[in-house]
Amino acid sequence: MLYYLVNAIGPFLVPICFVCAWSLIILVGWSMWTAARDSVNTAKQMHQIPCSGCQYFTDDYRLKCTVNPSMANTEEAIECMDYQPKTNPMLY
Repeated sequence: MLYYLVNAIGPFLVPICFVCAWSLIILVGWSMWTAARDSVNTAKQMHQIPCSGCQYFTDDYRLKCTVNPSMANTEEAIECMDYQPKTNPMLY
């Protein structure tokens, strides 16, 4: 009985495996593309944070900003009203 079942499914097994294999490859590729696209978008947003060029930025992990320490180096700092560009980086 099992022998006849395997022989009956045999002609359909190769196309089913072919479609499944290519579907898996396409899903993995799509997933990698989506992850790369999201990483690029996140990097673009993070590069808009102006904290490292501000005169109030201390570059110390304990107190990153003397004016707004809670929002320093975060997405909230993109629109920081207290941002003052460093005039001479050698002074800081």
